[in-house]
Amino acid sequence: MKVVALVSGGKDSCYAMMKSIQYGHEVSLSLCLSSVCRAPNNCKLCRMHGIAVIQKADTRIHKASSLLEDVIDMVLSMTICMKLRSSWHQTLNYKTTPGDEVEDMFILLNEVKKQIPSITAVSSGAIASDYQRLRVESVCSRLGLVSLAYLWKQDQSLLLQEMITNGILAITVKVAAIGLDPAKHLGKEIAFLTAHLHKLKELYGINVCGEGGEYETLTLDCPLFINARIVLDEFQTVLHSPGSIASVGVIHPLAFHLENKDTAISLSENDKTSDSSLEKKGSVFVVQGDFPQRSEATCQSNSETTNLVEVRDDRICISKTKKDNIFSICCWLQDSCKTSAGSHEDLAVVLKHIESQLAGYGFGWEHVLYIHLYIADMNEFAAVNETYVRFITQEKCPFGVPSRSTIELPLLQVSLGRAYIEVLVANDNSKNVLHVQSISSWAPSCIGPYSQATLHKEILHMAGQLGLDPPTMRLCNGGPSAELEQALVNSEAVANVFNCSISTSAIVFTIYCSAHTPLPERFKIQEKQDSFLKQTRLLHLDKGGKCKILDPIFLYLLAPDLPKRASVEVKPILFVPEDEETAVTSVQNPSSFTVGNRWGFQHAQWHDSCIQKCVVSGKICAIILSITENIVVKICSESLGVNDEDMDHQNSVSKGHMERVLRFCVFLLDKVIVENGFSWEDTMVSFLYSFLNTVYSLILITSDIWLFTIFNHILQSLADVAMMLLFLNF
Repeated sequence: MKVVALVSGGKDSCYAMMKSIQYGHEVSLSLCLSSVCRAPNNCKLCRMHGIAVIQKADTRIHKASSLLEDVIDMVLSMTICMKLRSSWHQTLNYKTTPGDEVEDMFILLNEVKKQIPSITAVSSGAIASDYQRLRVESVCSRLGLVSLAYLWKQDQSLLLQEMITNGILAITVKVAAIGLDPAKHLGKEIAFLTAHLHKLKELYGINVCGEGGEYETLTLDCPLFINARIVLDEFQTVLHSPGSIASVGVIHPLAFHLENKDTAISLSENDKTSDSSLEKKGSVFVVQGDFPQRSEATCQSNSETTNLVEVRDDRICISKTKKDNIFSICCWLQDSCKTSAGSHEDLAVVLKHIESQLAGYGFGWEHVLYIHLYIADMNEFAAVNETYVRFITQEKCPFGVPSRSTIELPLLQVSLGRAYIEVLVANDNSKNVLHVQSISSWAPSCIGPYSQATLHKEILHMAGQLGLDPPTMRLCNGGPSAELEQALVNSEAVANVFNCSISTSAIVFTIYCSAHTPLPERFKIQEKQDSFLKQTRLLHLDKGGKCKILDPIFLYLLAPDLPKRASVEVKPILFVPEDEETAVTSVQNPSSFTVGNRWGFQHAQWHDSCIQKCVVSGKICAIILSITENIVVKICSESLGVNDEDMDHQNSVSKGHMERVLRFCVFLLDKVIVENGFSWEDTMVSFLYSFLNTVYSLILITSDIWLFTIFNHILQSLADVAMMLLFLNF
């Protein structure tokens, strides 16, 4: 991508620009962030925050900051002359606010797009500040640009050393933290201060990269400075807030010059601009007056969805679980192959009717925690996503867009249309959503209206994770097992944001495996999962993690296809207790229980092999019920009083035996539910997966229609194995 780099002059923004080049992007220009002038005829402007913190009215300051134009070839300085703006919108999630300083960035980048239309991405040096990242992402979203934040969520101790090792020579121009003395530490190179900063981290918990405002820097030299380096000859220390604990001091430069380099240094061939429309360094565009807050070219109406074809009500199938506080709604379209042109048309109808159902309960998309999206053909993914984003937008979800997973399933084979949607809904807005749109080295970005994870009532619902390399957003090399490992690394990065680990807090792992994956690779996937979780658990405990560990249950499912033609997609559900002392009980293969005759069955030892469960006492009960063809034969042979060896397997799935198989499923589930203090009304989500011709098909089972649904589905497609996942929570 062609990138415009937001450069403040500090170490972070310069290193972020270096990382963008490292990952193959072409930095077409570096945009010096400009402070806003009070009036066009009094243009006292400071382009770099490291200098701007000193004195915005001193002309010597912007002379120093403008030296960046002479050391980097691809610098475009842009001056905005208008009324001085402030930060009017001060909540974390930014909304377009006229008069806010963020709108200055919008105007700057909008002007960049006009001057260089080939620009598609923006680089910034955000490390830990959600406040900063979200504002850059907001502007990028409005302008149709991609946010690059390659320093985001990096370990600051390692990152600081990495900057120094890779040639960032920066000095402190402001200090404002306990343990940093203006008289001793101003004007010093960060390499010189590294040991002291780490000591202050241990003593007082400061950010060693200065992300908490502990200090600001000015980059004097780095590999990007191919023409010259900046030399600060003389400066004065100015105390702004003298004090005995944490004095605030800044540098007032008195004399500085450029020192030519003997040899030109280039990171790659990509670091030279090839855009003929960009003039050489020092080009200045003066933008005066007030401007519209949105670009007409990129502003789209979210109220317009699609011209939906009228569909008879009897073709629209909707079901809902009985719970009122947290419940699921699913919707699909029967006989869609007769009228629908594709999955995107089905999805438009389905989303419209779910939206109507939510409105009937007084809810909207902002109440949705999670969305399972199943489509009949992954080749239609792009069209499906375009339809999806017309319904579910950030504007409609002010508390955060829901997390999502998407897979292909043979829906048409089981009369479930071309698009099948299940939404998990909460009747409150207490969710905590993680939605990072910037491309970084941390975890795959979510470019679009879905989030990496949603935490609600101590349950973390994580989006489906592919084996994507976060900086490049490409599937990693090495085959299915390597993809799984990367998907787990990505999942762990997301979990860490919520102060938990997939190795200790996971309740359920659903691992979707592409049907294109060779059989030997499928076994390697399970082995890789086991070894990764064991290793991660040990590392987590070594770092002082929680001692209480859940023993999750695993559901491996074969799917016809996955997004990006991935081999593996991982979807974890985690328990993140508010109270660390919450009692945790987990059982993977339960022992025998003595129970009375229920549903026409007496408990037998072999029943235990059909059940996996993970229980958090009084809170959660997740169950996987597995019914193989051999189990079907055993169930039916007992009812007939014959040996299972004498039974014909074809007879085992005949209509006459299905009711008994169904009652057996209910018997086992009912036993686990009752014994753990739950009821069927507590069911939040439940699925049935059945294996047919090496492809899994899916159906959602909910509340009052669930018995009928299981019965019909087993009649149609039960072959080698059926597995049910039931998720209950109080």
